[in-house]
Amino acid sequence: MQRLNYSSFSIFAFSLQCCCLVAFCIAMSKTNFTTDQSALFSLRTSIITLDPHNILATNWSTNTSLCNWIGITCGVRHQRVRALILTNMGLSGTIPPQLGNLSFLVELDLSNNSFHGNLPKQLGSLRRLKHLNFGYNQLSGDIPPGIGNLHELQHLILKNNNFSGSIPLSLCNMSKLETLNWNENLIEGYIPLQIGRIPKLKILRIGGNRLLGSIPLTISNISTLEEISLFQNSFSGHLPKEISALPCLRIIYLDHNHISGTIPSVIFNMSTLQEIDFGSNNLTGTVPLDICRGLTKLESFFLDENGFTGQIPSSWRGCKGLKKLVLSRNSFTGYIPGGIGNLTKLFGLDLSENNMKGFCNLKGNIPQEIGNLSGLISLGLSGNDIEGQIPTTIKDLLHMQGLDLGENKLDGPIPDEICQMENLVELNLNNNKLSGPVPSCVGMLTSLRYLYLDSNNFTSKIPSTLWALENILDLDFSLNAFDGYLPPEIQNLKVVTQLNLSWNRISGTIPSTIGGLQRLEFLSLAHNHLQGSIPESIGSMLSIKFLDMSHNILSGLIPTSLELLIYMEYFNVSYNKLQGEIPNGGPFVNFTAQSFIMNDALCGRPDLQVPPCKKGDKKRWTTRLLLLECIVPIIVSAILLGSCVMLVYCRRKNTGDTTENEISTLGVPRRVSYYELLQSTNRFDHSNLLGIGSFGSVFKGRLSNGMLIAVKVFDLDLETGPRSFDVECEAMRKLRHRNLIKIISSCSNVDFKALVMEFMPNGSLEKWLYSHNCSLDFQQRLDIMIDVASALEYLHLGFPTPVIHCDLKPSNILLDEDMVAHVADFGIAKLLDEGQSRTHTNTLATLGYIAPEYGAKGVVSTKGDVYSFGIMLMEIFTRMRPTDDMFGGELSLKSWVNESMPHSTIQVMDSNLLNGEEQNTSAKELSTSSIMQLALNCCADLAEERINMKDALVSLNKIRTKFMEMLLGD
Repeated sequence: MQRLNYSSFSIFAFSLQCCCLVAFCIAMSKTNFTTDQSALFSLRTSIITLDPHNILATNWSTNTSLCNWIGITCGVRHQRVRALILTNMGLSGTIPPQLGNLSFLVELDLSNNSFHGNLPKQLGSLRRLKHLNFGYNQLSGDIPPGIGNLHELQHLILKNNNFSGSIPLSLCNMSKLETLNWNENLIEGYIPLQIGRIPKLKILRIGGNRLLGSIPLTISNISTLEEISLFQNSFSGHLPKEISALPCLRIIYLDHNHISGTIPSVIFNMSTLQEIDFGSNNLTGTVPLDICRGLTKLESFFLDENGFTGQIPSSWRGCKGLKKLVLSRNSFTGYIPGGIGNLTKLFGLDLSENNMKGFCNLKGNIPQEIGNLSGLISLGLSGNDIEGQIPTTIKDLLHMQGLDLGENKLDGPIPDEICQMENLVELNLNNNKLSGPVPSCVGMLTSLRYLYLDSNNFTSKIPSTLWALENILDLDFSLNAFDGYLPPEIQNLKVVTQLNLSWNRISGTIPSTIGGLQRLEFLSLAHNHLQGSIPESIGSMLSIKFLDMSHNILSGLIPTSLELLIYMEYFNVSYNKLQGEIPNGGPFVNFTAQSFIMNDALCGRPDLQVPPCKKGDKKRWTTRLLLLECIVPIIVSAILLGSCVMLVYCRRKNTGDTTENEISTLGVPRRVSYYELLQSTNRFDHSNLLGIGSFGSVFKGRLSNGMLIAVKVFDLDLETGPRSFDVECEAMRKLRHRNLIKIISSCSNVDFKALVMEFMPNGSLEKWLYSHNCSLDFQQRLDIMIDVASALEYLHLGFPTPVIHCDLKPSNILLDEDMVAHVADFGIAKLLDEGQSRTHTNTLATLGYIAPEYGAKGVVSTKGDVYSFGIMLMEIFTRMRPTDDMFGGELSLKSWVNESMPHSTIQVMDSNLLNGEEQNTSAKELSTSSIMQLALNCCADLAEERINMKDALVSLNKIRTKFMEMLLGD
């Protein structure tokens, strides 16, 4: 009996202990859960007033489990926070020290926001952390030494901030670190020798800082290194030959430092190297003539702005993959080798300015083999001693966009073959000995934006076809022997900003149509034989800053309309036959006597060294000019008007009355003023910011009539900004389709360019695909992609001139209130002649969506859009970006899908689509299989093997019909 009681008591005691243990675990779990929640609330508090979309303010609430909060991922077992990811959300604030209490955190990513202040030292307590990314913020201060305690950390990204101080030594204790990216900060001091202790480091990026000293030899101890990026610092000393011992090194960027000496010969034997940039240093010596014997995988090679001598390597057969070769601003001697024609994949070649010691060392002719480089996009040979004629083989450079042969000794005429380079954006032939007439076919190069023919021996008239170059931005024909007249068609140069025709033999009058050049900033007509009066219309050129009409035979008054040119900084009408009063207002208060000397009878202020105007002078000169400037044009206009009336009368007599529709013009929306846009967007307040793109920002606005609008403001500080505005205006001018974004109006002046578009209340497809508080079901995704396909079919096949979007991706697909998709952002679009392909700068489109022929050679065609559409199809139904970290090397989104098809469709489908009934899941799986097969057909490597958008649209409609039938059980 006692023994039984004892046993019962033991069981009771054991049970009691278990209950206590369970209660303790529950209490601890609750405590830990509360700790995580408190830490996250601290972060919310630090940014609550600078959360532009109110995401954290509304979603991070005690009403829901923190594991369901936006940006939060919890572990399955402990329900502790394992990932905190709040990228690209426009957040601003500080990093609270309480984040150090998230003890189960594995990934912390707050990149692409506006966080400021210092990094709290408490982050060093996150012992489980593997990924840390604070890139693209405004953080400052020293990097806390405690960061070296994160022994599990694999990726440490602090790029594009304002961190200062030195590299902490504790960093060298991080034995699992693979990626270190601190590019573009203010870090100073030296790279510690102990960096060689990081055994698994693959990516070392600390470029764009203030580091100095020599490159430590201990880097060679890190056998796993694949990339060394130390550009734009103040490193000195020699290149360590020990780098050659790194067996995996693919990329080395040391440009813009103070490294001296020669390149160790062993580096030229590193067969793994793909990209080398030693530009802008103090390196000397020669380059091996058989450089490709060792660097067999070389893709880009930059040695520009150094002190290299000797000959340019003659044999390039081993470098079959070389795409960029830049040897400019050195002292290479001899000739341009014909063997350079073996680099058939080259799209960038720059050998310009090899005269760093004061001598033009590169000489001889341009080799005929240059025509073999059929994929070349840019060629720079300026500032050398090259002579002879431009070879006719340039006709084979069909993808050429930038050709710079200026400042040489080239002679003879411009060959007509140059006109076959239809994609030329910039042509520079200045400072040579070229002669003869300019080929009239140059006016057919409609892609030209920059044309420099100055300082040559060109004669005859400027070809009339050149005045049809509506997109030309900069034109310089100065210092030649051009004659003839300036035609009224000069007004066709609608976007030109610089026009220099000085030092020629141009005669006749200045046409009044020149006032239509509203964007012109620089105009020089000096040293010609122009006569007649200065047109009043020049007062309409409100952007002008530099105006020189000196050394001509101009007469009459200086128009008072020129007082409106408030931006004009330089004005010169000296050495003419001008008379009357010099204007007093506007910019004329700042001009000196030098602007007006050697004229017939000017009068005005004493400081201009002219006599004072007598009473009635202005009236007398105005009367004298009245006949020429007013009466004669009135008479001519009356004659023309009478002719028009007679013509209309005769036409009506023959054909009957014209209907209203026949005589009306297409309605063009009025331009919205800058001040209207300021008011509608609350002075472009940050709270109205909808997004930031590669060409500027988009703001939400409300016009005075209550209409909601989206205002796309172009960043004019970017080289591509003004051009993107012009391209998008041209691309959208005639396009009308329900699935294209509608341009309501525009606003354009010298300092501001914007498009006013219809407002899309549901934002971008990218937001709906990747935001935590948005979701798209299967049918919505399918409908959206059918909308996109419909728009592309119209652009490619439903318009007389095919339009190529060139940058198709989810962020450029906008959704209206009914979730109908609209294709937007035509900033780099191209208008092509039917059946042809052209090229465009291959760096503008978005990586991951670029067709192979576009990325390699810059070829633009409708098939490139089809490829991008195929990638988007995969992305929409897998919810995997083509730039996801899992893709790299041989694995891409396309190959991943291809390898999974057709038997493992569920493995690639977005898991969010797999919820629901079994019948629905089966329908989605079968439809996704068909969609992925269509996507692969769109993404064939060879452009000619891809289907067109008409067939793609038909296929998608069939898939949707079949999907609906399966849902209904038919």
